[in-house]
Amino acid sequence: MTAQTLSLAPEVTEPKPNPKRNTANVLYHALMILIVLIWLIPLIWMLSLALTPNDVLKTNSQSLLPQGFTLSNFADAFLTGATLRWFLNSTIVTVITTIVTVVVCAMAGYAFAKLPFAGRLAVYSLTLAGMMVPKEAMFIPLFMMFSDINLHNTYLALILPRIAFPLGVFIMTQFFAQVPDEIQEAASIDGASSWRIFYSVMLPLARPSLIALATFTFVQTWNDYLWPLVSATKPAMLTITTGLASLQGTFSQSTELGSLMARGIVGTLPLLLVFVFFQKYLIRGVSMSSGEK
Repeated sequence: MTAQTLSLAPEVTEPKPNPKRNTANVLYHALMILIVLIWLIPLIWMLSLALTPNDVLKTNSQSLLPQGFTLSNFADAFLTGATLRWFLNSTIVTVITTIVTVVVCAMAGYAFAKLPFAGRLAVYSLTLAGMMVPKEAMFIPLFMMFSDINLHNTYLALILPRIAFPLGVFIMTQFFAQVPDEIQEAASIDGASSWRIFYSVMLPLARPSLIALATFTFVQTWNDYLWPLVSATKPAMLTITTGLASLQGTFSQSTELGSLMARGIVGTLPLLLVFVFFQKYLIRGVSMSSGEK
């Protein structure tokens, strides 16, 4: 009986390796590694310059490896000049802008997706139309508007124009539209108000999309150069992007190249940390907002 059972059992065969598929995988990973290395070359070169003494850089600044080793350039970035002030300005503006933008876009997305009101489609269409207007076209009206109320060289002037983020409203609307209406109806039957449903039910479900939106907003606000250049004219109100740009035309290119690169690394570090810690949430949030499962 045992032998008969064994003879009737299906044989398990291992799948045969596919040489073409394995070759394609190897080529794909090799290409990705090459692209990553090309992308890292400017960062490696910048780090090499930041670790090289400025006296050496006066004669040779083309090496990808540090010529000598020093941390004085990073010490200068923190102890001399206004780099810390610019870094603080960027941190304040970026953090407040990110928090307020996420809250506003989440509420707007929930309203467009789940709350029926008159003119909803028209208002939503006008909101999305904002993505087609280049921000450069709005500089003159924004500049005149903030000039009339004397808000230039203030944190409000650097924060308020960034809060209107049509792409963020679109991302959150797409996500909330995918949430089954039965969840909202069940919470409503239990006596929950619209605010309670939004805060206790919808926001926890939207956490990946909220993190993705926060990451987008953080990166765009931190990297913003044109509007801070127009609105902030006092040295004490410059952000890290405009502050570093102001150094290039003075002493930095000729005598303090290492210090300039050290300041650039300090200014880039928050963006790298954001991508390292929130990469999986960013990918998941984008895929969920686009309708992919």
